[in-house]
Order: sequence, then structure tokens, then C-alpha cells
Amino acid sequence: MSEADGLAQVRALLATGRQPSMGEKMGVSLVEVDRGRSVFEGRPDASVLNPMGGVHGGYAAAMLDSACGIAAHSSLKAGQAYTTLELKISYIRGLTKESGLCRGEGRIVSVGRRVAFAEATLHDERGRLCATATSTLLVFEAPPSP
Repeated sequence: MSEADGLAQVRALLATGRQPSMGEKMGVSLVEVDRGRSVFEGRPDASVLNPMGGVHGGYAAAMLDSACGIAAHSSLKAGQAYTTLELKISYIRGLTKESGLCRGEGRIVSVGRRVAFAEATLHDERGRLCATATSTLLVFEAPPSP
């Protein structure tokens, strides 16, 4: 896949019906991808609750980081890779088990030779904004596949 651009790589993953392992663990799925855009969906349940009974902030953070990351990945040229340098999250509304199907949508803001900038929003099933994120990502030459 190293000869394919980022969008082709992500579409190939989706075509197999597989999901990134982190998403599988959390019950979060990549459901849409276009160049510079990604959408993840997940339904928080008892497995992601904090001690106070709300959904742990890490659940929203992981969805937002994934949405920003795949938006960036879908914008890469063949032979490029990325990693998150910074993720800033604003929590607006807490998630609960009753939040229903949550949707995280990532968008690329800018992709340069070395740095990409992305943003994402997270909405609950009723369409209420629950969190936002901005991300700075390092773009680099992908190491050769083994």
C-alpha cells in the first residue's frame, strides 16, 4: 500500500470491513472518508464510564483524535505518514450512556510538507455539539514496509 496515497489506503481498509484496532476496542467505527474529511461513529456504553457515571473524556478525545488523524491521512501523498503532535479539546456537553450514536467529524484545515492542521466536532444522537478539537500533525516520509 506504500505506493497508494492516503485516501486510497483508508478506502482499502474500509473495503475489507476492518476497523483500526483502537476503534474496535472502544466500539467506534470509521463510517465515511473523503479527501480531507472523515466521520467516526460510536455508541458509548457502560464500558467507557468514569467513576462518576459519565462517559470518560478519553472516549470523546479518542474519537476526535481519530477524526482529525484520518482526515489528515486521507490528504497524504503516497509514501507519507503522520503522527499527532498536539490535540486540544474543548468539552461542551458531557456524554452519557443515553447520548446514543455519537458522530465525530474531522476536517483538514491545511496540509504542508511537514505539518498538517485539522479540526473535529463531536455530536450526540440528538445533534447537540458535545466537544470540539484542533490538531497539529507531523507529516513525514513513511518508513519502508517490512
